[in-house]
This record gives sequence, structure tokens and C-alpha cells, in this order.
Amino acid sequence: MKFKSHLATVAGRTSQQLLKKFTSGGTSLPGKIAQQIDPNILKTLGENYRVVIITGTNGKTVTTALTVNILKQKFEHVMTNNSGSNMLQGIVSSFIEDSANKSKDKVAVLEVDEASLRHITEHIKPEVILTTNIFRDQMDRYGEIYTTYDFILQGAAKAKSAILMQNGDAPIFSSRKVDNKQVFFGFNAEDQSQDFLADNNTDGVICPNCEHVLHYHSITYSNLGDYFCPNCGVHRPELTYQVEEINELTPESAKFTIDGYQYSIPVAGLYNVYNALSAYSLGRYFEVSQEAIAKGLQGAKRIFGRQEAIDVESHDLRINLIKNPVGLNQIIELCLLEKAPYTLITVLNDRPADGQDVSWIWDGNFEKLAEMDNIEASYVSGIRVADLTKRMVVAGFNQDQLIQLDNPNAVIETVKKAPTKKVYILATYTAMLAIRKELAESGYVKERMS
Repeated sequence: MKFKSHLATVAGRTSQQLLKKFTSGGTSLPGKIAQQIDPNILKTLGENYRVVIITGTNGKTVTTALTVNILKQKFEHVMTNNSGSNMLQGIVSSFIEDSANKSKDKVAVLEVDEASLRHITEHIKPEVILTTNIFRDQMDRYGEIYTTYDFILQGAAKAKSAILMQNGDAPIFSSRKVDNKQVFFGFNAEDQSQDFLADNNTDGVICPNCEHVLHYHSITYSNLGDYFCPNCGVHRPELTYQVEEINELTPESAKFTIDGYQYSIPVAGLYNVYNALSAYSLGRYFEVSQEAIAKGLQGAKRIFGRQEAIDVESHDLRINLIKNPVGLNQIIELCLLEKAPYTLITVLNDRPADGQDVSWIWDGNFEKLAEMDNIEASYVSGIRVADLTKRMVVAGFNQDQLIQLDNPNAVIETVKKAPTKKVYILATYTAMLAIRKELAESGYVKERMS
């Protein structure tokens, strides 16, 4: 390691240790300090790792955690940026924290923000770039879905040897010709006789070749499925890895079959089966056995804000991040699996990290929630509580029964006094951080995201 790189690493590590000792931080600033000393520090730190990058709109964090768990079944050392800091400075910080490790067989599994990928691949060349999906999200930052995909392809173009492992059920991944090798995963659809359209409000269902509306043999959710164009013949690409059957979905877990082997994960929802399939695909690429993959998936833990289960004064609190209409609708589908009575708390902020355009809530299917008869109490909160209340009233909630909470502390106090054992919080990113901070100050969780 060159002197400049060594100095940058020492400075970053020292700041990291101080920040961890005196604050709850240390995820981004050490990387910033190191880069100021050596702009090429990431290239140096990443040299001795086999690198996997996981990006996409929804599911990055869970897919990353599942992949790490799977690869740990085979490799001596697997590094990841599990603090949730998925931009350039945060990733540099993660490598700095891991730099003292002297293992020879090292793998780095990195969650990377879609718009940041092109900055990461300037410095490190991953073996695989896996993209979970691309949906409309934070339009004030990302723009339309094709703009987001262009960001990802700009990153891939700087790592031409990287395999692009992509969700074959998403039509957008067939919309551009790329130099990188592409490998696809998705859900098997044996019945090819079905012919129907996606819902009217679905994005990304235009044929990438002739711009006619795509048809489907099957749909898992949103625009994901076995698509084809009746006009020009474009169809879903061949899948290398595929879910053959959904065996069971409960509010607590999911069971499914891939390549004749049944797997289970301790998190719920069809969207998490996709995340598990993504992690499985990476595991098979690294030649991890099916038995080891099963062990890795089953041993996964719920993570920060993704069906995170927290005991609060004997209440079973579940925190779920919401940030775009597709993700929200999948969380709503998860709520529909719940048979026990529960309390619902929904929190909407519009800070930059949330996305400042909150019109997406009108594409969320709150109507399904309004029809549930086991929601015993409903609360709303957040900076944009007025917009949220209006949306939920239009969906069918009784305005007099939507109780407004003024701040995160009031949210926690409401959880403590909830009339039901189970409490579901649906919150945007900064709202989730604030709620979790209150929980940490009350001793219910550790404050740091990892």
C-alpha cells in the first residue's frame, strides 16, 4: 500500500473509532476524510476482494443481508456495508473498517445506491452486479425508471467484465443492449395459455422493441412476470434461476421451491421471495450448495426497518419501510396476511432522503387496508400528515378514527398503550430513523442500523 493510501486508511480508521466511541455515527465521514487524502483509496482497499454489487429500487438491503448469510457458509470472510450507507463515502468507510482483516479468501457484498453505482465502478470492478428491480421511486432524485436504469448501465459500462444478474421478470432489463453478459432470474410460469394485461396504473409495461403494450402469461406483482408482446414477439428472456412454486406465505415467513429444493426465510411477503431468489442466484454463481444456501436463508435475521420485530412493553411491534407505490403495495399485501387484531400507525415525511414528491401515496392501495376488519386502531403522523390523512380518508378510513400523532415520541407512547398486542408501523425513511432513535433512547433497540 502506498504511503498516501496508508495515511488515508489510518485517518479514516481513527475517525471511525472516535465517532463510534462518542457518537452513533461512523458510516460516511471516515470515507470522506480518507478520500480527501487519497481520491483513489477505494481502488486500493478493494484490490484483494471478490466484489459483488447489489442495486435496484426495492430489496437491496434484504438481498444483501441474505447473500452475506449464504456466502458465509462457504467463504472465510464476507465483508458488507451493513450500516445501510450505500453511497461512495459509506462504502469507502466499510472497506476502511474491514482493512485490518488479513484473510486471503475475502468477498465483499455491497449494497449500492442506483445513482451511485457509476461512481463506485470507477474504482472497483465487481464480478457481478445484481439488480433486484426498478420501480418509480423518488422522482425528484431519480426521474423516470429508464433514467434510473441508464445510471446503472453507466456503472456497468465501467466494469465490462462484470456479469449483470437481473430480474428477468422486469421488462426494463430487456430495453437496452449491453456489452456485459446478462443472467436472469425470475418466477417460473408453466401455463403459457394465459393472456392478460397488467393493471392500468402499472409502470414499465411498454414493449422495449415496438412500444406496444405488453401482455402477460403470469404476474407476480406490479409489472413483474412472464411478459410477451403480441405485436412483435418480444418475450421474457430465458431464466437461469427460477422459483418453481410458492409453498406457503404467512405474516412471519415464506416457503418456496427453487430447482426442486424447498427453502424457507424468516421474513414474509412475495417480494422477499424475490429477494431470496436474488441471493440464491448469487450463491449458485459462487458454487454454494443448495443445502448451504438453505442454511444461510433460514438463519437470516430481520433487519433495520424491514419487518423488524421489536418488543415494546409486551407489544409485538413490526416496523416496515415505505418509500414508493410498489413497495407500499407489497407491505399492504403483507398486512393482509395478518389474521390477528393489530394497531396501524402510518408515518409520512418528505425530507430529501424520503423523496419530496409524496404524490406516490395516491398509487398505494390503501383501499385494501381500509377493508380489513382486524385493524382495531389507526394513527397517522409525519411532516405530511395532512396529505396522508386525506389519502386514507379517500380510501375509506373514517377520519374521526384516524388519530394524529405529533412526533416520534408520541408514536412510541401510542405503541406502549396500543389496544392490541401487534402493532404495525409503516414509515418513510426519515420517519423510521426518528422512531427508531426514540426506541433506542428508551432502551428497546440499539440505535445504530447494523
